[in-house]
Amino acid sequence: QGVLVSGLGTFAMVQEQFHGTTEIYVVRRPIFQLDMDEFFLENVAFPTVVIPGNTMVKPLNYSWLSRATSFPRHVVEGCVQETILLYSFHLRNETRLDFIFKDIGVLSCKHDVLCMRFYYECVVELESKASRIALLHT
Repeated sequence: QGVLVSGLGTFAMVQEQFHGTTEIYVVRRPIFQLDMDEFFLENVAFPTVVIPGNTMVKPLNYSWLSRATSFPRHVVEGCVQETILLYSFHLRNETRLDFIFKDIGVLSCKHDVLCMRFYYECVVELESKASRIALLHT
């Protein structure tokens, strides 16, 4: 399943098979597919990540965020969109700031390459059986 953050990209969980020396591991790992306006990414490279077509992707649930934060939905939507726009402008102006997603990871731009790095705890929470393999491939 996945979550689309409009103007930024999609966070999803994928299942993959990896061959070990004696067995095949099926692991779940997080991925991020960037979906930002190319105007902001003119001088920035980013890895191409493809979310499988059978992955169910839902838009960010602003109603849930509104209840969780006690702010009206329109305020939450405005804050999310303005934050994405501000980050985009920083990328365009070559100010390389980290975009931190609590309990998930960090979207950072180092040496003009934009990359999502997932926290160890996030990967391990998704995959407890073969977490080392999932970590190596994330």
